[in-house]
Amino acid sequence: MTILTFTIILLIGAYCAGLLGSLTGLGGGVVVIPLLTLAFGVDFHYAIGAALVASISTSSGSGSAYVKEGVTNIRLGMFLEIATTIGAVGGAVAALWLQTNTIAVIYGLVLVLTVVMQLRRKSDHDGVVGSPAARRLRLYGTYPLKTGGTKSYQLRNVGGGFATMLGAGVLSGILGIGSGVLKVIAMDGIMKVPFKVSTTTSNFMIGVTACASAVVYIQRGYIEPGIAFPVMVGVLGGALTGARLLKRMEVKVLRWMFCGAILLVAMNMIYNGLTGKF
Repeated sequence: MTILTFTIILLIGAYCAGLLGSLTGLGGGVVVIPLLTLAFGVDFHYAIGAALVASISTSSGSGSAYVKEGVTNIRLGMFLEIATTIGAVGGAVAALWLQTNTIAVIYGLVLVLTVVMQLRRKSDHDGVVGSPAARRLRLYGTYPLKTGGTKSYQLRNVGGGFATMLGAGVLSGILGIGSGVLKVIAMDGIMKVPFKVSTTTSNFMIGVTACASAVVYIQRGYIEPGIAFPVMVGVLGGALTGARLLKRMEVKVLRWMFCGAILLVAMNMIYNGLTGKF
């Protein structure tokens, strides 16, 4: 395969990754890591480095668009970033002693269970009464409807969501991933935030976590420009496209896409954990 062919295929794959990551709030690494490791045989560390660049691109591209459209809950995102940052530091320390391959397999199995739980859910948290903590922190908000106008929402179980975000940060530090899956689960499943708001807020948050991890990978020489640059360009284009599509898409369609992306992440985690690539 020539360099030109490799770059074109990588651009197309990265575009799909950015589109999927933008719509589901998982970051671009969902497709980038399997594409690089399974299809091209790229070393896993270099694949993670490219995926971190993809996550930063997704967050920068779609995150800014979602903020402009008024879908992202900025106050909630900044509050939960405290937990992910603390968790990431703890995860980086824990990575010195823990077997990351075992953690990756467990993480993948938990994601499979998450898909089952997501598919059983029928509503989008209409009529949720906010908790006192959420009201004191003013974490409620509104988001635009595709038919015009806005819809207000409240949320609850702030402590549970914060604790889950700590776990997301720990996994980011241990495995070098953005943990967008856990971010969306914490907001949608635990805090009862509407799905569109949880995915867009996850996009807003994920770049911060990825930036912290990317610094480590740059220092170790695991971000290869020949791989990372086409990934960045393709993911950014896909993320901007996803930002335009999300406002017009049905929540049910987004949830199915989210579940499909989770299964992809789960299979990738279990495969690489069992084969010792972490």
